[in-house]
Amino acid sequence: MSRTLLITGASSGIGAATARSAAAKGWNVALLARSEDKLSALAEDIGDAALAVACDVTDRDALADAFAKVADKFGGIDAVFANAGKGTDKPGIENGDPDDWHAMIHLNILGVLYAAHTAMPYLRKTKGHFILTGSKAGRDHMKGSVYSATKWFVHGLSENIAEEMREWGGRATVIAPGMVNTAFFDEAKPTKLQPEDIAGAVMFALEQSETSAVREIYLMPTD
Repeated sequence: MSRTLLITGASSGIGAATARSAAAKGWNVALLARSEDKLSALAEDIGDAALAVACDVTDRDALADAFAKVADKFGGIDAVFANAGKGTDKPGIENGDPDDWHAMIHLNILGVLYAAHTAMPYLRKTKGHFILTGSKAGRDHMKGSVYSATKWFVHGLSENIAEEMREWGGRATVIAPGMVNTAFFDEAKPTKLQPEDIAGAVMFALEQSETSAVREIYLMPTD
């Protein structure tokens, strides 16, 4: 029986690459993001193994409805990849934009917490896996970076989730990449990590044996 992976921030970049990789390995994939057109195109490209659900992950009711649709479609949820996140165009504290911080913190922190809270009852049933997109920025102290601080939260939260899930046979992993060639940046980064590299790390974590829990995967570009 196929396993099911639910991905937030699935419409492009890391999320889309992970969906393609998982589907190629026989997983069902549930695609969550706000961009309905991009999700639908990706789901059509992947085929019957994909379900697109337009959803704002900062809306708890919408998230609950999305999880219920996925579980109803595929019979359960075996893994969740909390990948949705954003940065800011105005780095620094003194010259930063508090309104921008609010939106970023809501997505990067509360969006991940909401996903975890919603996922737990489903993952408990399958002894499943919760994966979070962290960052090298969540391991380093970066001058005045509120984005970095949100990723520090994600890294700490991942270990706390892992300890909670371990009590009933579940696992959690944080994926911590350096610079990745995605739309996060205005210019293409062909020599940096590619979305497929991160997708490979996600699949590595998911495919561990029952006796192995990979808590963190830290990737850096070779240049």
